[in-house]
Amino acid sequence: MVSAPETNGYAPHANGDANGTAPPKKMILNAFVEMCSGHQSPGLWRHPDDKSMNFNDIEHWVELAKTLEAGGFHTMFIADVLGGYDVYKKSLDEAVRSGAQWPVNEPVQVVPAMAAATKHIGFGVTVSTTYEQPYHLARRLSTLDHLTKGRCGWNVVTGYLDSAARNLGREAQPEHDERYAMAEEYMEVMYKLFQSSWREDAVTLDRARGIYTHPDRVRPIHHAGKHFTVPGPHICQPSPQRVPVIMQAGTSRAGTAFSSKHAEAVFVSGHNPASCARGVASIREQAAANGRDPRAIKVIAKMCVVLGRTQAEAERKYAEYAAYGDVGGALALFGGWTGYDMDEYDDDEELRLVQTNAIRSYMEGLGKHQPKVGKWTKRVLAEHLVVGGLGGTVVGTPELVADELERWMREADVDGFNIAYAILPQSFTDVIDLLIPELRRRGTFQDRYPFPPGATLRESLSGVAGRRLPADDHPASRYLWRAPPPPPATTTTTTSSAFSSLRGRSNGDGGKDHRGHGERERERLPGAFAGLEVGVGVGVGVGGLAGGGAGKKVHVGDDGVVPASSRYVPAWLRDD
Repeated sequence: MVSAPETNGYAPHANGDANGTAPPKKMILNAFVEMCSGHQSPGLWRHPDDKSMNFNDIEHWVELAKTLEAGGFHTMFIADVLGGYDVYKKSLDEAVRSGAQWPVNEPVQVVPAMAAATKHIGFGVTVSTTYEQPYHLARRLSTLDHLTKGRCGWNVVTGYLDSAARNLGREAQPEHDERYAMAEEYMEVMYKLFQSSWREDAVTLDRARGIYTHPDRVRPIHHAGKHFTVPGPHICQPSPQRVPVIMQAGTSRAGTAFSSKHAEAVFVSGHNPASCARGVASIREQAAANGRDPRAIKVIAKMCVVLGRTQAEAERKYAEYAAYGDVGGALALFGGWTGYDMDEYDDDEELRLVQTNAIRSYMEGLGKHQPKVGKWTKRVLAEHLVVGGLGGTVVGTPELVADELERWMREADVDGFNIAYAILPQSFTDVIDLLIPELRRRGTFQDRYPFPPGATLRESLSGVAGRRLPADDHPASRYLWRAPPPPPATTTTTTSSAFSSLRGRSNGDGGKDHRGHGERERERLPGAFAGLEVGVGVGVGVGGLAGGGAGKKVHVGDDGVVPASSRYVPAWLRDD
């Protein structure tokens, strides 16, 4: 917890560079929630001002979304788990008793109601790649992207609770790296379904001809891999973003490799900027190695803030919140997050001296961040966790909190924060009423939403108007089945009776192909033409059919490949 200014030799109000000469970087602020009570602050549902136990009420979520949008938040980031926290004492009892992320509802279903009541704020939903088939999830996420008008993000997780695995047909989770290997193939399937199964102009709603969707613009994906077999096609038409904004949390070696390839927003957590900086740098370095713009990945740090108009008021609030915290619930959450059962240690045992390397290392790092703590026992650890959980916590005035967030942006190179609440909704209204005006005064937070209603979440997070689809350097982009450009007005069309849309284009002398042998690579037509013989007209004007040119019949292989000897298929028609 930070409760005093830490300038570390930088200009507090400038986050552009060390000298404060560059324009300040605009901060991203997300609300970090879960469909349960308390979320990261176990036991605080007992506080008289906390409303988080109303998570079963849809009006609770609609009002929260409207409040966050009125304040200018970018996204509501909804966490999720598929099991209970049963590592501590080898039992679920402490989580159940204290309400520590138990019970917990499914996150996707409430989003359309919130989207209908708002126009700008985005919604990131957490869904695991380990326990749900990609074909089914692609349908759910495309539907959500349609209903939110493109304000949908997907937080890709592989799971971390064995209790979830046991309830979903496994004795235990797959090994960590194996889960990420599964996730890698999962993403390939999702990109194929989202991007390459439907051409952008497939749905035409042609009332006169009775054509809702052109059959030749929808195709299967024929995916057959180690973990998934999905023939396709995707059951949903392309949504506003086609691919929801890809979010991911994980800074392990496998997690970093995954996020640097796929993520558009990455969620990180640490006690201070130094504990996050190395992981952030690794993500950006690996993204560059993958051919992506490393600055396009938005890195979002978890942060709990407790605000007061004075420092004394903020510290009083923190002490009041902590008094409602539940020690057993905190240790239950810690057990699930880390896999370590703190019941194995004595109540007064110094955790910086235990034999378990991971616990000792973690506690040593925490001790450096909180030097005033003389002895770190499991109760002291729990008391540290009850307000905000693992990660950064800052307590103070708007000026102090703004200074600290700017420090994180500079020293850890993050782009913004997932704000975890202590009590709901007051923690968020305090941010809106106290912190955001200070950030706006400094020029580090948007004065208003930069795009009109109808803008997508991808536009909001990237700051780029019109960025509806993943960027060209994102791996999803290579799967995109685009609509061809309209043919020139002078093009003469010759058709096969079966395919009136197959058009030939002259190369200037009766359709002769002047490309060298090295360029005569296999060409592929859309899957609807596979195994058929199609008539393709060649030539325009004097050199074409209108002036005596000849048409040519081309046999398309079962795999959609046009023989190398047949080079009369125009580039705009090929499915390269």
